[in-house]
Amino acid sequence: MVNTGLLSGSKSVKITFQLPYFTHWGQSLLVCGSVSVLGSWNVKKGVLLTPIHQGAELIWSGSITVPKGFQCQYQYYVVDDNRNVLRSEMGKRRELALPEGIQSGQEIEFRDLWQTGSDGIPFRSAFRDVIFRQSWDPSKEAAAIEANNSKFELEAESIVILFRINCPSIEKDTSICVIGSHEKLGKWKPENGLKLRYCGKSIYCKYGGAGNVSIENGLNREVSISSSRSEAKYICLSDSMMRETPWRGAGVAIPMFSVRSECDLGVGEFLDLKLLVDWAVASGFHLVQLLPINDTSVHRMWWDSYPYSSLSVFALHPLYLRVQALSKNIPKEIKEEIEKAKQQLDLKDVDYEATMAAKLSIAKKIFDLEKDVILNSSSFKEFFAENEGWLKPYAAFCFLRDFFETSDRTQWGCFAHYSEDKLEKLVSKESLHYEIICFQYYIQYHLHLQLSEAAEYARKRRVVLKGDLPIGVDRNSVDTWVYPNLFRMNTSTGAPPDYFDKNGQNWGFPTYNWEEMSKDNYGWWRARLTQMAKYFTAYRIDHILGFFRIWELPDHAATGLVGKFRPSIPLSQEELEREGIWDFNRLSRPYIRQGLLQQKFGAAWAFVATTFLNEYEKNCYEFKEDCNTEKKVVSKLKSCAESSLLLESEDKLRRTLFDLLQNIVLIQDPEDPRKFYPRFNLEDTSSFKDLDDKSKNVLKRLYYDYYFHRQENLWRENALKTLPVLLNSSDMLACGEDLGLIPSCVHPVMQELGLVGLRIQRMPNEPGLEFGIPSQYSYMTVCAPSCHDCSTLRAWWEEDEDRRLRYFKNVVESDELPPDRCTPEVAHFVIRQHVEAPSMLAIFPLQDLLALKEEYTTRPATEETINDPTNPKHYWRYRVHATLESLNKDTELKTIIKDLVRWGGRSFPPDETEVSSSSASGSNSDKERLASAMEKISLPSK
Repeated sequence: MVNTGLLSGSKSVKITFQLPYFTHWGQSLLVCGSVSVLGSWNVKKGVLLTPIHQGAELIWSGSITVPKGFQCQYQYYVVDDNRNVLRSEMGKRRELALPEGIQSGQEIEFRDLWQTGSDGIPFRSAFRDVIFRQSWDPSKEAAAIEANNSKFELEAESIVILFRINCPSIEKDTSICVIGSHEKLGKWKPENGLKLRYCGKSIYCKYGGAGNVSIENGLNREVSISSSRSEAKYICLSDSMMRETPWRGAGVAIPMFSVRSECDLGVGEFLDLKLLVDWAVASGFHLVQLLPINDTSVHRMWWDSYPYSSLSVFALHPLYLRVQALSKNIPKEIKEEIEKAKQQLDLKDVDYEATMAAKLSIAKKIFDLEKDVILNSSSFKEFFAENEGWLKPYAAFCFLRDFFETSDRTQWGCFAHYSEDKLEKLVSKESLHYEIICFQYYIQYHLHLQLSEAAEYARKRRVVLKGDLPIGVDRNSVDTWVYPNLFRMNTSTGAPPDYFDKNGQNWGFPTYNWEEMSKDNYGWWRARLTQMAKYFTAYRIDHILGFFRIWELPDHAATGLVGKFRPSIPLSQEELEREGIWDFNRLSRPYIRQGLLQQKFGAAWAFVATTFLNEYEKNCYEFKEDCNTEKKVVSKLKSCAESSLLLESEDKLRRTLFDLLQNIVLIQDPEDPRKFYPRFNLEDTSSFKDLDDKSKNVLKRLYYDYYFHRQENLWRENALKTLPVLLNSSDMLACGEDLGLIPSCVHPVMQELGLVGLRIQRMPNEPGLEFGIPSQYSYMTVCAPSCHDCSTLRAWWEEDEDRRLRYFKNVVESDELPPDRCTPEVAHFVIRQHVEAPSMLAIFPLQDLLALKEEYTTRPATEETINDPTNPKHYWRYRVHATLESLNKDTELKTIIKDLVRWGGRSFPPDETEVSSSSASGSNSDKERLASAMEKISLPSK
């Protein structure tokens, strides 16, 4: 508990809370806290504040009477007339303690400012424990300051004012002082100002020991005291953050599996992160971003290379284990096996299956040799005690998956349904397979040790390790087995048509049962974030739009087109009937007429009609029962292909049959037949085109209302229920991937909660723009030229000549012909735009950074793409063709990158081994080319 340390009293003291805040009609402000007089965190019993206009501000205030020695925590809330919470403050709960010496009957006034999400960002672990990491203890230096300033009082007056301000980035040998127009505040002279002591947070205007002064930005702050009040009073003035130039930094993004080192076994490993951190520091980067690293071993084949389909949201992936680090006493024959595997797996791309097989085989042999020592060690016992809640179900699931040779728990007999009793039998020390269970414990223990070592190394080097929080879990996962009530298992998650895929995406994950999750205040999510924070100090929320609304598909869908948003307000049958829409059977069933079949299949239309369709009226068709869903079509096509019955390619026939299935205007709710949802892009269907003009106009209007208007308040409220729980579950810095079809409520909510957004230049949020303008990005963003879900900068530049011409004309502002290849000069221009952007972070895929130097561009650009969102069975296997050791030796590349970071005015971590640019060894050819290029390709002066 923070103690303000001024003065103490006896009996009762009056506390007044005061806060400036503009509300809307029907809204009020309320203070609630940890003690009964403030409602004991029951907002319904909190203290309502009363508004009063003071100049241009609306000031809310309220008072309580408390005894001597009173302490509590509190927060402010915006509520409606029924005291339902509409908005709450973000960040840590406020601490309150009465000043020492306050007398009975006196009053203390707490003048606060509303805490937004962005106010708390400097206190997230990414900044507090890494970027602003201090090698000195400010509390010790504060003791010396306090000796001279502990009794500051305005003795000639009846008011004592306590100034409080947050300054997390204060440097050693630096003090904080308040200066102002009053003589007690030095009359604007820093040397005569009020020096403030450290009390858990730091304060106001800085000056160094050598007399250098740095004044905060912005207008002067004001404090006024009513002359009509005569009683003695104490004012605690909380002035929020010190107004300094916003911190800006840069980082590198690369999947863990894509990293290559001289020590790895066919894939990047957690301990390789130490080398990556070294390279990042030398290149001027404060951040390393990874894709998800949880275990995805659902199928035990290369399909598991998909890092967003978690087998467990808690377990780490055995793929990233360094087997050489499992023991200091590895026998010679196992060392030889490791060396042989290293040579065999040193391939251009990851061989997922071979790498997993080799690592698990070698790890099992080492486990057999040292299991008794490790499993009985105090370190392992501590790890097990902290993690057994998820570790035991995970180990049991892995055993059952391997025993039954499937992760489909419906095939597991009596173990299909999870229970604690069944779990205890599965992991019992008396069971015949207990050693198999322990092997899973052993693997997770060593993964934890190795990632923890890398994470601590990153923190010490002032590098933020940024993880990735997937939006879904595999439907055959530990989590859906243990907590089936938290998921809607008859549905599938995806995304509507967007930049990534014009037919939408179907990720195959079950959607969440948010109502059930809310019953324990989203405990499953809170546990996920707590586990993640053991290793990371920042994280990316995958598809943050899913916390506003998710694109939900029936589990029988194979594509992502015919879905609906959940939650959403549907079109009711009554609403449609009022608008003159009544033929629901016609609008919600596939609209298939003979002319359409002839148009799509030509001479083969009769075969298609006979094989897949029934004619229910003359020239009107419907799908047969065995192929009336997308998954049934896939199954029937497969059996037809095996029987050699198909007259054309299976792939082409499947796409055309899907078109027929998707030829609807309205989607009927499977749980309530009187509710309907407009099919995405309904105007593209022949079903819509064959309607009369009146019906077309009505449906177009309802379509735009459904997708762009009626849901906004619902989606905003949904996000404000779930996202604050995530953000308050850990101290990590949260960044949201807000790409795709963005509802208008998303960015205001992200701003309110202090969530950092994402900006990709080729996917601008602004309507009418083909290319984003980095110089106009807001501070609360991460900017990047590309990401793992799209082609790299080189591939993007080279794949479309017309687009390349438009970019050169509109962004580079040049009428000359652009180069066909993405030369280092082009890469330099694009990257420079991003480092100079106002965004908090500029994060670059490693492939885009390697494009800065000619020698790294020999590999075809298309081979550097990590993911193809249009292919649900994409093989995630890209590996960087240069080792981390070689990149760390390339002083020239590191210098080029660090110079860009410097030119962009971004912060970079200290590097004891840094070689100055002027003395860097190596050829100057790239620098000369870049200097020449800058004369030809300069940034536009907008």
